[in-house]
Amino acid sequence: MDTCRIPANASKCSGSTMECFMVLSTQAQKISIGTLCGLFGTMCVFENSLVLYLIFSSPGIRKKPSYLFIGSLALADILASIIFVCSFVNFHVFNEAGFSKEVFLLQLGGVNTSFSASLSSLLLTALDRYLSISRPSEYKLLMTRRRAWTALGVLWVTCATIACLPLLGWNCCALDSACSELFPFVDDNYLSGWLCLVLLLLGCIVYAYAHVLWRARQHVAYMEKRQAQAGKQNTRMRMDVTLAKTLVMVLAVLMLCWSPVLVLMIYSVFARLSDRLRKAFAFCSTLCLLNSMVNPIIYALRSKELFSSLRRVFSHFRKQLQVAEESPEAESTHKSSVIET
Repeated sequence: MDTCRIPANASKCSGSTMECFMVLSTQAQKISIGTLCGLFGTMCVFENSLVLYLIFSSPGIRKKPSYLFIGSLALADILASIIFVCSFVNFHVFNEAGFSKEVFLLQLGGVNTSFSASLSSLLLTALDRYLSISRPSEYKLLMTRRRAWTALGVLWVTCATIACLPLLGWNCCALDSACSELFPFVDDNYLSGWLCLVLLLLGCIVYAYAHVLWRARQHVAYMEKRQAQAGKQNTRMRMDVTLAKTLVMVLAVLMLCWSPVLVLMIYSVFARLSDRLRKAFAFCSTLCLLNSMVNPIIYALRSKELFSSLRRVFSHFRKQLQVAEESPEAESTHKSSVIET
């Protein structure tokens, strides 16, 4: 096993070293990884596609910048799930190493783009919630749909550019530099920089949500004192507080699911990883699919607008099924009456 350990240098950049990153040694481990990826990936794509449908099929919802950011998060989760499952299962379960360095870095760039866009969408949502709660009278002027779309465009272009840097030349083969022990062809300095960016995004999200929770608590106290003056403004405040709490739950799930992966990636930059830790990293990587699968469930259970839209969709679908079931019976009744006549 030691003969297949990748030292942190650039001399191991040939295609044959790809097999050294295939850490799943038993059939049971491959079946477990394949089952988890298949289950989580399928559910993630279905649930997030449903969230996108609920948002963009409802004119009242899709006009709100808050749900544009949630839609961006759902889209990022869909792309991450598809790219991650296909590349991860193909590499670790089927041990396919016949693709080139460029193809591998392109797949890795797609996963990194989606994850970075997911984090950035959460950050934009946090800022949106903070503006909505702290400056409710100016919110519609500050956060317009045009500004929301512009922010999302800048977000996705920036994330894609940073994620594709290894493909564009910042890799250990082209630079003859130290390679990562977790990802083939990835330069250790690039991995360190990407981790710094992710930690910066997480820090900004936590900081923003701390202010959101603080303002939410202030509004809760205000509403309790002004219950006699119930009106549209208080209703708006309750909706903002509810959505703020919902997005805090999303953030908590994100941290729980991605912390093991990020810790192992940070550890790999400073120290050599044992075979057991590299295998643990492969299993912990599937938690990102669990995170993407849980987020839409939180939206449906916590957001009244999305939940109402979901109920309308199910109600319409139920009516369509009833019509489909009743139409053959009505047709047979009509035919029998014609025959009798």
